Amino acid sequence: MIALIQRVRRAEVRVADSGGERVTGAIGQGLLALVCAERGDTEANADKLLAKLLGYRVFSDAAGKMNLGVQNIDGNGKAGGLLLVSQFTLAADTNSGLRPSFTPAAPPEEGRRLFEYFVAAARAKHPVVETGEFGADMQVSLVNDGPVTFWLQVPAQGAQLT
Repeated sequence: MIALIQRVRRAEVRVADSGGERVTGAIGQGLLALVCAERGDTEANADKLLAKLLGYRVFSDAAGKMNLGVQNIDGNGKAGGLLLVSQFTLAADTNSGLRPSFTPAAPPEEGRRLFEYFVAAARAKHPVVETGEFGADMQVSLVNDGPVTFWLQVPAQGAQLT
């Protein structure tokens, strides 16, 4: 399972519908996480990735060092926002040709199930969780803070990192 995380000042996701556009999720300071389930991923992969995401120290402490996680962005216990957006293209195989292959991504039904599991687990462990809409054409806007961007991956059992 993969998460591309970006430290943000703010971020939001919009989805077009019959009435125009609607915001499905928005946060202030925190993390935008683009999340992808790969073939062979399980709830155990999702749990490991979530633990890493929630504990990953990308916010600056009083000394200016990246030493604080999203659950304590100011060093005084303030939780930052977490905006979770599904993005199957993170699993693309780009090793040959000029067109990506999405074979490494989990099939849509499995991807949806694991993403929904990931979101539910995040909501059980973090107070500020917003989401995009699985499978929708989304417009994601953000103000990147830094920029600070990291690739987190928990490979499926027996899988090799590329």
